[in-house]
Amino acid sequence: MKGKKILITAGPTWVPIDKVRIISNIATGKTGMLLAKQANKLGAKATLILGPVGEVSLNKSISIRHFCYFDELQGLIRKELKTKKYDIVIHSAAVSDYKPKKEFSEKIKSNLKDLTLELETTVKIVDKIKKYAPRIFLTIFKLELNLSKNKMLARARKTMQEAKADLTIVNTFSNRCPYEALIIDRSKIFYHTHSKEKLTERLLQLISLKLN
Repeated sequence: MKGKKILITAGPTWVPIDKVRIISNIATGKTGMLLAKQANKLGAKATLILGPVGEVSLNKSISIRHFCYFDELQGLIRKELKTKKYDIVIHSAAVSDYKPKKEFSEKIKSNLKDLTLELETTVKIVDKIKKYAPRIFLTIFKLELNLSKNKMLARARKTMQEAKADLTIVNTFSNRCPYEALIIDRSKIFYHTHSKEKLTERLLQLISLKLN
């Protein structure tokens, strides 16, 4: 991993409803920040594209690009991959799947009795990464809930194939299990864990082995 250039995305994205309201998600960016720290520790040159999260405590040698909105994330990924040479991308940001079909130009009045929002799908940023950088080693994340293991893996591998990813982290959570993750490729399960710290260590070890 020493000397490798790695681009990591992390955190939630916002999509605007009006001038003051957004749709977002509950992602914390913790996994991406742990990955950046571990990559830096292993001697990689890490750049972190980080969404709107709380306090950030990272080594100054880690380059951070901040974003809030979906369009900002999309633009930053495109710019980084089009203008710089990276060896690895780990796309762990929790990207919005939907956005309002119409963005209100002013603040929506709070005295409305009912309000209906019509949503449409967003662009699949993950499917653009290999188009921007065809030779990049790409790891993606796929969150699934309330599915059997087989269905979860099948969906993850479908997304992996569409994105032309090299590895995928399938993660899930429930009331009984706050975090669970598997590292997979198109045919194997490499690692299963309930710890984000252990996941980041094993993932970077595996990527390093695959690149050497």
